[in-house]
Amino acid sequence: MTSIDVQDLTKEFGGRRAVDRLTFRVLPGRVTGFLGPNGAGKSTTMRLVLGLDRPTAGSATIGGRPYPALREPLRHVGALLDAQAAHGSRTARDHLRVLAASNRIPDSRVDEVLAETGLASVARRRVRTYSLGMRQRLGIAAALLGDPEVVMLDEPSNGLDPEGIVWIRRLLRRLAAEGRTVLVSSHLMNETASFADHLVVLGRGRLLADTPMRDFIHARVQPRVRIRTTDPGALTSALARHGHAAEEHADGHWTVRDARVDDIGRIASASGVPVLELAAEEGTLEQAYFDLTGAETEFTAQPQEA
Repeated sequence: MTSIDVQDLTKEFGGRRAVDRLTFRVLPGRVTGFLGPNGAGKSTTMRLVLGLDRPTAGSATIGGRPYPALREPLRHVGALLDAQAAHGSRTARDHLRVLAASNRIPDSRVDEVLAETGLASVARRRVRTYSLGMRQRLGIAAALLGDPEVVMLDEPSNGLDPEGIVWIRRLLRRLAAEGRTVLVSSHLMNETASFADHLVVLGRGRLLADTPMRDFIHARVQPRVRIRTTDPGALTSALARHGHAAEEHADGHWTVRDARVDDIGRIASASGVPVLELAAEEGTLEQAYFDLTGAETEFTAQPQEA
């Protein structure tokens, strides 16, 4: 089993602690979303895992070994940290061929990942002519080149069009289904909710959460029920008799907090309240994330006046 193991990981830059005694484990067979405000230490942590920075203390290993100790590392770990890393004067195909040669990967694999990432038709164009989304695809192609057991991607949806976002979502789910270890850093909450099974959340370099995504949401966002009726008075009276308060909204629907659809439906039915709409309002990852990280944000804009 190839996992990413971070143990008491600490990194200081000139007295500032960017990563503060982090301990977590990224397991295979699921997509782990890596979240946190700007400056939380996500990118630094990924660089430490990949041996690009040296930790001040602690360790980060992949399959029990530090990244620099891996022979032919592209066969074990595929990573995208910077979509601008490819040399602009090279073609996409030549960029991948150089990487492949350094890890004894056959040229046939280069053509496979170019096709998989949708770049086959532009493979002989120079990278400097690529859009940001195309460079993102090239970075992902490089990450997949060695058919690795571990994939680490930093903001992979950045610059992708809607079709590309759907594509990366399906790719991540497929990689996890194949038993690979997948760690994805993102600032797009709705997008993360579409592919992540598990979350690791940082704030100011510290670990704030390491939990399944659904548990993370349910622990921080109260369940609510949305209901619409032609007789609001009967509805509110019936709910009050059973200890529920309802909040009216401008469009005419009502919200009942900390309640289940089945319970509210039974109360309305027993009281003869006509129901036009009845639905659960699921908590979102964005709501839960801001509830947890609100005090950990390093850069906060002032609220806008109405």
